[in-house]
Amino acid sequence: MDEITTLQQLDAALDSTAERPAFFFKHSTVCPVSSGALRRAKEYFEKACAAGVEVPPCYLIKVIESRPVSNALAQRLGVEHKSPQLILVDQARAAWHTSHFDINGESIEKALGAHARM
Repeated sequence: MDEITTLQQLDAALDSTAERPAFFFKHSTVCPVSSGALRRAKEYFEKACAAGVEVPPCYLIKVIESRPVSNALAQRLGVEHKSPQLILVDQARAAWHTSHFDINGESIEKALGAHARM
């Protein structure tokens, strides 16, 4: 996961979704629920890659340390802020999102299966 810390990086990451969808993970570094969700997401991506499954890139936004970036993402996508939160973005639009304990391999797999442009 590449961390996004500036609005310029956010712009570039959102622009890249014109070519290929991407996940954005909003993470609170002080929340154990967020740490668990991050661990589950990373495990899924690592296992999928090891199995040869093509998965979209995933960007990490720390909601406390990079609050302007976190707020800008919520505003630009029209997705109410939650933390932890995983958002699948395609063509600079939210195609799918979930939060908290629903961030897991099964939900990510369903999102990818339901989104035809993977």
